[in-house]
Order: sequence, then C-alpha cells, then structure tokens
Amino acid sequence: MIKHFGSVKKLRQATIDEICEVPGIGRRTADLGWFVVDNLPPALIPTMVELGARSQGNVARIAVVVDVRGRRFFDNLRESLADLEAKHVTRRIVFLESSDDALVRRFESVRRPHPLQGDGRIVDGIAAERDLLRELRGDADLVIDTSSLNVHELRAKMDAQFAGESEPELRATVMSFGYKYGLPVDADLVVDCRFLPNPHWVPELRPFTGVNEEVSDYVFDQPGAKEFLNQYTELLQLIAAGYRREGKRYVTIAVGCTGGKHRSVAMSEKLSARLAAEGIETVLVHRDMGRE
Repeated sequence: MIKHFGSVKKLRQATIDEICEVPGIGRRTADLGWFVVDNLPPALIPTMVELGARSQGNVARIAVVVDVRGRRFFDNLRESLADLEAKHVTRRIVFLESSDDALVRRFESVRRPHPLQGDGRIVDGIAAERDLLRELRGDADLVIDTSSLNVHELRAKMDAQFAGESEPELRATVMSFGYKYGLPVDADLVVDCRFLPNPHWVPELRPFTGVNEEVSDYVFDQPGAKEFLNQYTELLQLIAAGYRREGKRYVTIAVGCTGGKHRSVAMSEKLSARLAAEGIETVLVHRDMGRE
C-alpha cells in the first residue's frame, strides 16, 4: 500500500476511492449502508477511518475485511483496534469461523495452500491460524460459524445483524439445535431442554415440530417447563443488563434437545417472544429442524 502511494504522508492524504483502487484491496459498496473494503492491511484501518471522517458524511459506516496473511497480522490488528478505542471510535468485531473439515474442503476446492501452513499440511495452517486468533475471537462482539452456511444463508445472517439504520442496545439470536448434530460453536449461552419428556415418543406428535401448536402445548404442559421458561427469562434479563453495561451488543442463545425438532424448537419460540417483549431485538433460528 505504501509502495503504491510512495509514502505514508501521501497515503494519509489519499481519498477512500484512491485507496480502494489499489490492486488487491478491492471495494464493494453493500446495500446495507456500509462502505466495505476487502483485504485491507490491519495497520491501515485507522487511516481508513480518518478518511471516512473527512468524507463529509458520505461514508458513515465502514466495514473492513481482514484475514491472516503473515505473522505480523495479530500485532498490527491489536494496535489498530487499540488506536480506534483511544480515539473513541465505535467499532465491532465480527469473527467468522468454520470447522476444520469445512475449511480443508474449501482450500482443496480452490487448490490453494493455507497462508500459514508453510511446508506442512492445510490442517497445520488452520491450527496455526486458530492459535494466532484465539485472543481476537475471545474479544469478538459476534462469532458466526459458517461451516454449514452457503453464501445466501451467511448474507441473511449479516442482514439480520447489520441492516438497521442504527445499532440496537442488544441483539439476541435464539437458536434451536439438536445435540446429536453437535453444539453450535458460536453460542454464548446454552440451554438443555432434555429434562423434558420427548414428543418424539408420542406417535401422533412425532411427525410435527415444536412450531406446531399441539407439540408446543405438550411440551409446556410438562412439569417444570413453564417454570423454566419464566425463570430463565428472568436470568437473561439480569445477563442482558450486564452485557449492556459491558458494551456487548450481540448474544447467541442456543437451545438444545436431542434432535432439534420438538422441545428445543418449542422453547426457542417462546423464549424469543419473551425477549422481544422485553425490548431486545431478537432473531430466531431453527438450525436442525427438518434435518431428519
């Protein structure tokens, strides 16, 4: 980047359009009101923010996509984030991740090595990247597992989180899932509904899901179901207040049962409605419903 402009001074004097014309940087303007820059070196993030501030309101929100291209990545990114915080710039970290199996398939499909694998295998590069980014993942405001998502499903998730004109105080994703398909890796909180009788063993309810009124009534007629919903909602109110104080704006609540079809779906439907009634912007996702 500096080589392209000749000096740091000229780089800082450049416009956003001039920076985005640099080969390898790329630019696309998303239809969610964000100015998006791909493949920007982390050290240049504060410069991009400064340029946006000089745009006279034409660039109000900037999204920068960065990935691992070298060992200096993490130090540069940490320094840039600290710089933004010192300048009181509002920033959010969205961390996209995937399972090792999914990542290996993706690298093999494009016939490219992992940037950090060196003379080793793709899995060695993945392991090195996870180690390098472990602290960043812990600091992320939002973690999205892309293992089973196609590009349209990922777009829908991003739309749900960032399409609004203004940022909400707190946004919750309530996700039902089946334990037999694995825990959602992006969950902040996990609820286990397997303490309730399984509608799967009721022949007339087995074909339906927790969205069905008969299944939902069966679940919440069981001892402890309504009490659990009421008390867990109260607990979430306490947690939500703490998240707001700490500046955390995104939380994913995973609600599980054996197959992700009956109990977890019914509980997720009720829980998401309760959170929405409390003024928490809520997205409802049934990860494994229909997977059987």
